[in-house]
This record gives sequence, C-alpha cells and structure tokens, in this order.
Amino acid sequence: MVSHAITRKPCENFARGLTTTVSSEPADYGLMLKQHDAYLEALSAAGLEVIVLDPQPEYPDAHFVEDTAVVTSDVAVITIPGADTRKGEEESIIPFLAEFRKIERIQPPGTVDGGDVLQVGNHFFIGISERTNQEGAGQLGRILQGYGNTWTTVAVGAGLHFKSSVNYVGQNTLLVTSDFTAREQLQGYDQIVLDSAEAYAANTLLVNEHLLIPAGYPVTRKQLETLGLNMIELEVSELRKMDGGLTCMSLRF
Repeated sequence: MVSHAITRKPCENFARGLTTTVSSEPADYGLMLKQHDAYLEALSAAGLEVIVLDPQPEYPDAHFVEDTAVVTSDVAVITIPGADTRKGEEESIIPFLAEFRKIERIQPPGTVDGGDVLQVGNHFFIGISERTNQEGAGQLGRILQGYGNTWTTVAVGAGLHFKSSVNYVGQNTLLVTSDFTAREQLQGYDQIVLDSAEAYAANTLLVNEHLLIPAGYPVTRKQLETLGLNMIELEVSELRKMDGGLTCMSLRF
C-alpha cells in the first residue's frame, strides 16, 4: 500500500515538450488541466494524499514527475533524465522527497528515467532505452540491491519507456504489449497481452487495489475486469499527444 503521491501542475507551454506523436490537433492546455485534475481526483479516490507542485515553465515536460526519481519504502533515488532538455528537473523534487525518504543519487554519465523502472514487490525491472543507459541502470540496481531488493535490466527497443509497454496490475500479473510476451526476464508472471490496436493501454496504473486506465480501450478494460479490482477510466488525449501515460504524472510511495 502507498499513502502519498507527488504531482506537478502542467505549465502553459507544456505542448513545447518532447514528443514523437503526430497529431492533427495541437495539445490543448485547458483540456490538459481538466484531465490532470481528474487524475488527481483518481489518486485521491485510491487513498493517496496528493501533493501538487507548482508548474515549471522552464521545463515543459516537468509534470512527468515520475522520471525524476525512483522511490521505494526505504529510499528515494534521484535520477538524471536521459533527455538533455529535461536535465535539471530532478533538482526541484529533492526537497519534497527528502521530507519522507533518505536521498541517493544517480551520477553522470549514468542516465535514468523513472518511466523505465517497474517495481513488483521487492524486484525492479529497469528498462534500457534512449533515456536510461547501462551505466545509470547499473547504478540504480546497485543502490536498490543495497536496500534488500533484486533487479534485472530489460531492453526496451523501439518504445519510449519500459512502462510504455509493461506494467504490473497485481496478482502476479503483468499487462504487456505483444512484443514483450517472450522476454525471458518476464517469465514466471501471468500475462495479459494487449490487442495490438490498444497497445497504448499498457500504461495502466495500479494504486492500492485500484486500476487507473486510459479511456477508450474497451478490449483492455474487459481483460482487466477479470482481476476484480476497482477501475477508474481517465481521458488522456492531451497526455498522449505528448508521449505521456498515467504512470508518469506522479511519484507514489
């Protein structure tokens, strides 16, 4: 069970952030704020005390706070984001996390995005991606191991982050896109394999027996209903335009 979430309000120029998504309509700030507010309400409904930080206009992607740290029951590991334009975001998160956890840090030339790190019990999957390099993954793994955890790296391939394709949904079950089903690192877990047309729904967030899922993916919802969890569907149109997902807008601990 987790009790807190740190989030950050999107800034007005959030649409200037990094994205590979081609959209016929530009990202809309007013709609993004409405969708972000609904996300905060969902976290509260799942029993979390939600801390909302001020926008950071100098960092258009800063509302994706999950990339700045990896937080466990023992420690908060401050990352170095893999995108040059995001380096520095992590500094402003430290005072807030330091109220709750001991702080450790990734050191250059290591880079880690929190979106590449999935915790399942005391085991951590660390994706190797364009944002998280081998040096950063190794540093993070050794820090986590020092607190009694285990870890393994997984090559992400074409996706942005590991959690763009794989997330834990409870009951020893992973929600995965089809290109991850045969990965040896994921063996030993039950898998719910997404329909290829609904691959974006892999970014589903488990919080205290609640599943926060993106709206508009009925096949995935039906698959997840078999778990018997409380489900909250959230509109994510503006988030998706910026390569974002439900996991990346909060740090939960």
